[in-house]
Amino acid sequence: MGHFNSRDSRATVDIALVIPLSGPAGMFGPSSEACATLAVEDINAMGGILDRPVRLHPIDSGAPLAQLASQIGRLVDRGEIDGVVGWHLSNARKVITPRTAGRVPYVYTTFYEGGEDSDGVYMVGETPDQQLFPALRWMRAEFGIRRWCVIGNDYVWPRETSRATREFTAGTDIEIVGESYVPLGSRRFTRALELIRHSPAQGVLLFMVGSDCAAFNRAFARAGLDDGRLRLSMMIGEDVLYAGGPDSTRGLHTASGYFESVISPEGMDFGSRYVRRFGSYAPALNNIGESCYEGMLLFASLAEAARSLDPHLIERHAAQVSYDGPRGEVRVRGAHTTQPVFLADADVLEFSVLAELDG
Repeated sequence: MGHFNSRDSRATVDIALVIPLSGPAGMFGPSSEACATLAVEDINAMGGILDRPVRLHPIDSGAPLAQLASQIGRLVDRGEIDGVVGWHLSNARKVITPRTAGRVPYVYTTFYEGGEDSDGVYMVGETPDQQLFPALRWMRAEFGIRRWCVIGNDYVWPRETSRATREFTAGTDIEIVGESYVPLGSRRFTRALELIRHSPAQGVLLFMVGSDCAAFNRAFARAGLDDGRLRLSMMIGEDVLYAGGPDSTRGLHTASGYFESVISPEGMDFGSRYVRRFGSYAPALNNIGESCYEGMLLFASLAEAARSLDPHLIERHAAQVSYDGPRGEVRVRGAHTTQPVFLADADVLEFSVLAELDG
């Protein structure tokens, strides 16, 4: 009888919100939870999902991976959740997909290294060919930057993204002239800083997470390496700028599908509603938190198009799905979404958009 709280008999749609509440990416947790909460309130105000109100169950993706996997596995096995949505590191995604594949839909809300093809997984985020490669092409054309060093945390997203970048640059006059990886949570940056100092790199590609990225940016500036070298940092929100401080952001760039500073009716409406709901001391609104709002909209749109929470029915209808959110109109293509992507530079402690990139 243990399984009778089955999904179909519940009056609610229950979603595990998997976000980092601890660890190096923990600084993104509060904005992720706030944005997802706002999305649920919006969805419920419009009648919920399949005429049922939505409930969120926050889960810490910063927990040890084995613990995270078994927690998700238990919730799926007992029929306590109808799906998983969230922003978390790719090493967490890799342990979650075996527990959800073919059983419940899973919306992963951040850009990532590409290549995910597990059953029932949908991506809100940009892949390198939508985001990183156009940024590299733009910085080559506009700033003449041809030679890059890669500095990343030592796990799947930085290493796979670096591999994909090497493949991309092989057909161009852009080159990767060195790479160095630092364990998650480490502050031992000497080898990485020396590599940059002694290499011919004009730019540094940063694949580092949260507080690690902020600490590296401080060390980079202290070492005087920001004099004449630009940085292109992926997976970085305004909270990383605040944590690094105003002296650490000279020459720092990023590319993303969302910036609070993009002047669009949808984006500005979202920003003002966020502040109204959570107050002026709310967690900084950033592309990572906002992706959790998008993820909830995508989950709702997928379920409504299929009129079901069954991942196989959802897959059959996914090709027709699109929705309007803070990023404008977002469409599903395969397991991914298409959206505009922007390049921005850090203007002390906020991002200022320089260009919309061509994918």
